[in-house]
Amino acid sequence: MQAPLRSIALALLGTAALAPAWAQTKSAADGIAEYRKMLEDGNPAELFEAKGEALWKTARGPKNATLERCDLGLGPGVVKGAWVQLPRWFADTGRVQDLESRLLTCMETLQGFSAKEIAATPFDKGEQSTVTALAAWISSESRGMKMALPQSHAQERRFYELGKRAFFFRAGPMDFACASCHGQDGKRIRLQDLPDLTKNPGNGIGFAAWPAYRVSSGEMWSMQRRLNDCFRQQRFPYPGFASDVTIALGVYMGVNAQGAESIAPAIKR
Repeated sequence: MQAPLRSIALALLGTAALAPAWAQTKSAADGIAEYRKMLEDGNPAELFEAKGEALWKTARGPKNATLERCDLGLGPGVVKGAWVQLPRWFADTGRVQDLESRLLTCMETLQGFSAKEIAATPFDKGEQSTVTALAAWISSESRGMKMALPQSHAQERRFYELGKRAFFFRAGPMDFACASCHGQDGKRIRLQDLPDLTKNPGNGIGFAAWPAYRVSSGEMWSMQRRLNDCFRQQRFPYPGFASDVTIALGVYMGVNAQGAESIAPAIKR
């Protein structure tokens, strides 16, 4: 073999020998991050965002009205920036509400729908699908903004403490709590890293990423549905839609995400 060819062959052999070492430097989290990056430009959540915006501006319901006067916390009709400040206290209902429960209030008072009936409807069915699409669009209007949940009202602070209790509460046949999966760094499930939601994640991978499109199920999931599925995995009974416990968990996780950039609606495994 001529000298130049011998040098090339030796170089290729050296490269091949190093290949396993290179492969080992890439973690499962890196691979999943690359996977999500490839899907971002074609995130199906965009279709739900478009649907949600149209539903917001379309006169519907027994009162044949739009939702354009719905107050999400920043004044009637103000959408931009509202998502990153929810859940929060609302004086007109006397409740701390998250995005989904607030939408139920607006759909009932402005459009004449029954909030009770919508809350009892299965996910992805009937007006529940409307709530999901609206949540996708409203959250998209705050994409890139920092999470800034208020804690000035006594009830907001109370819900934070209630959410903290619920997060660490262990029960059920598996003796699980939210903290079992999301209470410390370094945990993962099915090769996917689990964010620690007890402290500021700083990158929007936890609370600040929902609503999100779930590739595994081919569906758009609201935060309420995400929490519902967490209770299922803990073998707990399903909580009521927009119940105080799910809203309190939202307050706890949202306050802990203070300053994290919202990437909702994101795309998830």
